[in-house]
Amino acid sequence: MAQLKLNQECRLCPKACGIERRTGQGFCGTDDGIDVASVTLHHGEEPCISGNNGICNIFFSGCNLQCLYCQNYQISRSAGRLTGTIRSLAELIKRIVCILEQGVESIGFVSPSHMVPQVKIILEALHGKGFFPIVVYNTNAYERIETLRSLEGLVDVYLPDLKYLDPELSARWSHCPDYPEVATKAVKEMYRQKGNRLIFAENGKIQSGMIVRHLVLPGYSSDSVAVFRFLAEELSNRLAISLMAQYHPTPDVLCHPPLNRRVTPWEYRRVVAAIDDFGFETGWLQESNSPDYYLPDFSLTSPFNDQETAPEPPPPRHF
Repeated sequence: MAQLKLNQECRLCPKACGIERRTGQGFCGTDDGIDVASVTLHHGEEPCISGNNGICNIFFSGCNLQCLYCQNYQISRSAGRLTGTIRSLAELIKRIVCILEQGVESIGFVSPSHMVPQVKIILEALHGKGFFPIVVYNTNAYERIETLRSLEGLVDVYLPDLKYLDPELSARWSHCPDYPEVATKAVKEMYRQKGNRLIFAENGKIQSGMIVRHLVLPGYSSDSVAVFRFLAEELSNRLAISLMAQYHPTPDVLCHPPLNRRVTPWEYRRVVAAIDDFGFETGWLQESNSPDYYLPDFSLTSPFNDQETAPEPPPPRHF
């Protein structure tokens, strides 16, 4: 196990638990070692991120949010306890390199907010082996500004999911009333680092930039509209965005309306119309049947099913 010497009070993320990570008793449930739930070749991201060959996604265990509807609940709430969890840096690097050697050009760190020292150690190890992939930082946007600043120059693509602007919603569904205040500041910091320009290689793969995601939740299309109003007015409508329709009720929300149902076509169209009204120029829109395709099972080696046999999700529509 790689020990990262997080022996001081941990304040990596806005939770600022102040615990010694070697005890593993912080909000995220992780300690000072490697704790990776899955390393997988993934084709389900935005086309400019996945490309033809996919992206090597590294899914960390645990999370600094506990969203009731999280589709990754198997790993976000069970840090280090899922069968197959990778605790060895050497084993992790071996698996990553195996995927990169297939012609994959990018790695994605998924839910990395509480694992930033591990992210840096992983990149250092890959660089030492001669691999310099495009680094995608796939985050829930509940980030500490100082931590983000420590990543400047290391992260090529920021991929935050701006979830809410209503603190009542973030308190109810993510147990985090300060999420809107914290996340909007974090998104502004990522924007400071990357601006609204996307840089692409000749093959169409993104090399640098920022794409803001937003998952439409059933019953809360008004808050989704508010999210895009904020992005347009406080940042820029030239910012690249990705609207997700893939919400699917998980077991934990089956008794909690309105999250116990899918997003209706009307709700989704309302948000799409708002994006157009706010004048966004670049982005991707998931198709309305996306919930049928994005259901990971982290008890499997390939959480998003066997790419050779499972039907691929319809690619998001670029605009």
